[in-house]
Amino acid sequence: MIDTRFLFACLCLGTSQLAAADYPPVAPNVSFDAVLALPAGEPARTIRYGDAEPQFAELWLPEDDAPAPIVAFVHGGCWLNAYGIDHSRALATALNQAGYVVWNIEYRRVGDPGGGWPGSLEDVRAALTTLAGLDNARIDLSRLVLAGHSAGGHLALLVGQDPPAGLAPRGVIGLAAISDMATYVQGEGGCNRAGKQFLGDAGANDDAANPAMRPAPPGTVLLMGSEDRIVPYEIPSLKPHTMVGLPAGHFDWVHPGTPAWNRFVAELGTVVR
Repeated sequence: MIDTRFLFACLCLGTSQLAAADYPPVAPNVSFDAVLALPAGEPARTIRYGDAEPQFAELWLPEDDAPAPIVAFVHGGCWLNAYGIDHSRALATALNQAGYVVWNIEYRRVGDPGGGWPGSLEDVRAALTTLAGLDNARIDLSRLVLAGHSAGGHLALLVGQDPPAGLAPRGVIGLAAISDMATYVQGEGGCNRAGKQFLGDAGANDDAANPAMRPAPPGTVLLMGSEDRIVPYEIPSLKPHTMVGLPAGHFDWVHPGTPAWNRFVAELGTVVR
């Protein structure tokens, strides 16, 4: 069922009030290519947390010198190394312009040595441990939010259920997140099949790979699109959580300027308030 608590207000306000200035309003149901083509800025630093090529994270710092809330973001792409951090840089740019520190995480995926289950999750956890050890007065770890899109949302949900020592996220926001792996990998789509590759023999029957097998931490929000053909909004079985549905496609959540993006930014503001 689609939660319409915010839908009509969002559509009536239009997209320009919350969207970053460099990203004009667009109609819902954007494509992956449209996201990939968006302009993006440059991170303040790129920091390695491991020796493998994909084991790094990008630190984006807002212009204001005051301590700022931080979004640790895990990009999607069906867990496959064909899809990398590049398509999340517009998201990082827009959040940065909105006043957030962004910790944009790259990680080993299926096709990378050590990627898949459990290596991809171990990478996200290691990246967050590195974040916790950074000496930067502009990062307010007391206002940390974990967020992830699609397969990255799956990993963000798992980390939120068992965060690294020293981190206590305010909340977890899953953008079209794959929250029930056992159900999802039964599908016939390309990303569903990639989920089976991600799990492999080691994770096929491992409840630790399925967020639906454990209670969601406080502050968990799932944002789902009714027009999503990759992760249908009917898929979540995570409990307890707040679920919000909008008439959005799969990639709307990571495209600044869409109504779905506005809702994401609004949820972030609520969590870190």
